[in-house]
Amino acid sequence: MRYQNIRRVFLRRRVRALKLSELATQSIEKNFFNRFEHLLAVRRFLSVWVLFWTMLGLITVWQLVSLTHYFQTVQPVPGGIYNEGILGTLSNVNPIYATGEVDTSLSQLLFAGLMGYDSNNQLIGVLASGYSVDSSGTLYTVKLRPNLRWQDGQPLTAADVVFTFKTLQNPEAESPFYSSWQDIVVSSPSPLTIQFKLPNPLASFPYNLTVGIIPKHILGNLQPTDMRAATFNTYNPIGAGPFSWHAIEVSGNTPQNAAEQISLLPFKDYVLGKPKLTEFIVHAYADQNQLLAAFSSGQLSGLAGLERVPKIITKIPSAQVHSLILTAGTYVFFKTQNSLLADATIRKALVAAANPNAIMNKLGYATIPVNEPLLYGQLAFNPKYAQVTNDLLQAKALLNADGWVVGKDGYAYKGSQQLSFSLVTTDTPENRLVVGLLVKQWRQIGANVVPSFEPAATFSTTLADHNYDATLDGISIGNDPDVFVYWDSSQYDPRSSGLNLSEYNSSSASSSLEEGRTRLDPALRTIKYQPFLAAWQKDAPALGLYQPREIYITNGPVFGLSNSEINAQQNRFNNVANWEILSTGVTNRH
Repeated sequence: MRYQNIRRVFLRRRVRALKLSELATQSIEKNFFNRFEHLLAVRRFLSVWVLFWTMLGLITVWQLVSLTHYFQTVQPVPGGIYNEGILGTLSNVNPIYATGEVDTSLSQLLFAGLMGYDSNNQLIGVLASGYSVDSSGTLYTVKLRPNLRWQDGQPLTAADVVFTFKTLQNPEAESPFYSSWQDIVVSSPSPLTIQFKLPNPLASFPYNLTVGIIPKHILGNLQPTDMRAATFNTYNPIGAGPFSWHAIEVSGNTPQNAAEQISLLPFKDYVLGKPKLTEFIVHAYADQNQLLAAFSSGQLSGLAGLERVPKIITKIPSAQVHSLILTAGTYVFFKTQNSLLADATIRKALVAAANPNAIMNKLGYATIPVNEPLLYGQLAFNPKYAQVTNDLLQAKALLNADGWVVGKDGYAYKGSQQLSFSLVTTDTPENRLVVGLLVKQWRQIGANVVPSFEPAATFSTTLADHNYDATLDGISIGNDPDVFVYWDSSQYDPRSSGLNLSEYNSSSASSSLEEGRTRLDPALRTIKYQPFLAAWQKDAPALGLYQPREIYITNGPVFGLSNSEINAQQNRFNNVANWEILSTGVTNRH
């Protein structure tokens, strides 16, 4: 009985175990083997999530990097060697002789004047701490800054300043600035004081004080006749400018492939602060192809002396073209003593028929129009006296009233005389463009204008001799409105190298010019110049066009290089002590 009970328990437990085993098998089959076919979908699901989180991580890293740059600014840092290429050759860097582009550029870097220009082209004291003028307007007193030094360590005093200007005044020294300093008495009451006694008041006189000062202790023992040929002028000159002479290397065996490399080092005692560049090297090339090849290969940081931007430069991604607008005016000067152009009606008709805006639109660079003898924004400039241009109806009416009739050939005649004259200029691409447009514009009123393009040397003689009917040329005006030398009746005689290219002779204009330049009060000067502006507008001795530019090309950015107007090509260095070519990222802290 007991055995049977044990057997029944065993069988019951066996049945239960079999049922549990069957249930386990069914569960495994249902929950594992039956779901095995879904593993591919699960894998796809997991892959999507992994890709999502990977991309999210990458985006986060990218955002962090971007934010780092966002909170950083590029800041220039001192250092670096600046290599500037310029077309031309070294001749004479002495500031009382320098005239060519290479010479004036080096002179600007090596020497300093009593006055100079800041990055906005405004007159400032350099070696001078300031100046004053007495009530007569004829005695200027200039104070030197204390503790000035030459680049050889010697003190720079008023004696050097007096020596510089007395050398300029000596005809035996043959300085091209001789005529500007006649009849001015220069003296030095003390080591830091210089006085200039003028024969008459001259409001623009302070601008004459920008000429570089030369050292008496080096050049004082030379005879004036030997000054121009002194080795100082081309070998190891000593100045007080931002850079000092270091070395010169000459290469090339013919005038065509000649090149000079002049190394300059920053002058630590420069009065306006030691330059930030480590070295400044001027590369002077006689051949433009060599100059362009050097820039294209990356050897040069900057490029000067070109009249237009070559195509090879436009293909360089890092090249930056700076159009430095000059405080100058491009005009067509009508020779008013010419038998045809002596007629003011003809001149006014030519002005009215011209379209300077259409010409400026073709130049390829932005500039400022010139429509009177003073520049836009200059003291005494008054838009009321602007020339009337782009008015063909008025131009034709003026000629008709003056007896000119357009013939079958399309040209205007007065009796048997044809309205014809020559227009001479120097041979440059820009001048050819401008003259070509003017010829077409004037053709619309029947004028037969014969263009003539001359090499620079020939054109210089043509200008000096006033051997033209009309001429396209630029005149340097500068910051001050004293344009006496270009329009006063005393300045047109070619025998005295007169710069009155129109040979303009107006008593009212001359009186106004003379009175305007001798008044020191700006408001009074403005009033005194108004009769001159009115006469110029009425008489039309010239056609104003636009302010020309100086092309300066850099290989990448140059921090501190100003794009403001400049008075001359060498004034691109107005702020050269602060030029920088290296940079770094700096994090902004908030």
